[in-house]
Amino acid sequence: MYSILDIETTGGKYNEEGITEIAIHKFDGHKVIDQFISLVNPEREIQPFVVNLTGINSKMLQTAPKFHEVAKRIVEITQDTTIVAHNAQFDYRILRTEFRRLGYNFERKTLCTVDLAKKLIPEAESHSLGKLVRSLGIPVSDRHRANGDALATLKLFKILLTKDVNKEIISEVIREETHGELTHRQLKIVDQMPSETGVYYMYNKDRKIIYSGKSTNIKKRVNEHFTSDTSLCRTIQKETRKVTFELTGNELVAYLKLTEVIKRNPPKYPLRGEDIRINLNLNGQEIDDTDAYSIAGKDLMVVDKGRETGERSAILIKNGHLKGIGFYELNHQINNIHILESILTPMQGSKDISKQISFYLTHRQVLNIIELNSNN
Repeated sequence: MYSILDIETTGGKYNEEGITEIAIHKFDGHKVIDQFISLVNPEREIQPFVVNLTGINSKMLQTAPKFHEVAKRIVEITQDTTIVAHNAQFDYRILRTEFRRLGYNFERKTLCTVDLAKKLIPEAESHSLGKLVRSLGIPVSDRHRANGDALATLKLFKILLTKDVNKEIISEVIREETHGELTHRQLKIVDQMPSETGVYYMYNKDRKIIYSGKSTNIKKRVNEHFTSDTSLCRTIQKETRKVTFELTGNELVAYLKLTEVIKRNPPKYPLRGEDIRINLNLNGQEIDDTDAYSIAGKDLMVVDKGRETGERSAILIKNGHLKGIGFYELNHQINNIHILESILTPMQGSKDISKQISFYLTHRQVLNIIELNSNN
């Protein structure tokens, strides 16, 4: 669970700054489940350059709540979450300073999207929030206001989670958690799983992936792992301490995502066929290679359903080989190949992957197949 945070301050001397506005979006890794947005009366002068930058002036804050009036809400919404911010060290320091003035020791785990972006998008010309989101085609409104920047950070974090095929982000979060035996652990895990299409990852107490798989119904599939009496499942039941998942919107993206992840981060136990391959049989009939839609030598963009309403998935194919997958919300992101390629998670195709994509496009309906110009 994450708290996507942005704070605007008065400026001034180090550790003497006050908060003028705060925005927090509680994010479960898939959707926002709570939010808190408020102006804050800092009870101190706002530096003129900050007024020019944010548009927030003292008159606007006269009737705003003071920090001690919103402190309880901040504690509650961030409880048991990891704070995510662009330049997290700054926002976290300011927040801890405000709580320290109240005599309260505020402590949370943190993740910095600057550091994550440098690792996962090293080719970006700049890792400042404004330039980075612009290069990724992420729209920003109310720049230098808490909620505008928090929403931009949230969209950036979603892209970073998608690009994190080595699962470094979730492993870092799990590392900070207690790994004791949980009462009704498996029941709780299954209850947290969605009945949707995606990829799931099963971790042991050492935060290592022991098993991965894909399914059109993650909840049902994880439940089967916990209730099956096979030797593999009994082993998984004994070792699993946590299960995470990624929604993909459709089975082809789930297959491609899983294939890439297990190449880079092989699970402890080998996957069963039904947990990785796409079921390409139609009414029990085997598929003939000659029936397949050929992608050989083609430059294509396969567009299909995304993880939520208004989102689309994109699969980039160049010269008949997989180049990357990703998600987008806006038409200009799919129409500008340079923006699109910056959003996509690069992937290395293979003859077998191309074959699976061809069969899928032959026998499963997708929203659109866009032929790209050769100069793209």
